[in-house]
Amino acid sequence: MEKHGFTTSFKVDQSPEEVFKAINNVRGWWSGEVDGNTTRLGAEFICRYQNMHKSTQRVTEFAPGRKVVWHVTEAELAFVKDKTEWVDTEIVFEIARRDGKTELRFTHVGLVPAFECYGGCSGAWGALVDGNLRNLITTSKNQPDAFA
Repeated sequence: MEKHGFTTSFKVDQSPEEVFKAINNVRGWWSGEVDGNTTRLGAEFICRYQNMHKSTQRVTEFAPGRKVVWHVTEAELAFVKDKTEWVDTEIVFEIARRDGKTELRFTHVGLVPAFECYGGCSGAWGALVDGNLRNLITTSKNQPDAFA
């Protein structure tokens, strides 16, 4: 069965290992607070952004230089009726070498246009992944709040 969701991707000059390291430095690219361990299989962590977003993720795949998957176990989205729309979705980072560069393909599996939060959340992922995470990868410098 095909899984649908929001997807974005980009290529950088850095190695797959450098991209993997940046992904797992969630505090370096996420806007808001991150509590918990983000760097090992089975770890759980909470991401908060002001009073708008709080979600708990469990790291369910952790393949250095290749792939990271977070399973969303809890979510509170303050800006939509169903505050739990993210629960049981998966946040997937896939890393591959292509044409002499490293490609990062990000998919939030389950974040579909039928969700009330789709517009706001896909826009936020664009700012966080295409903006902050890409900048962290290419500069090795922690990124500021993408929404300030």
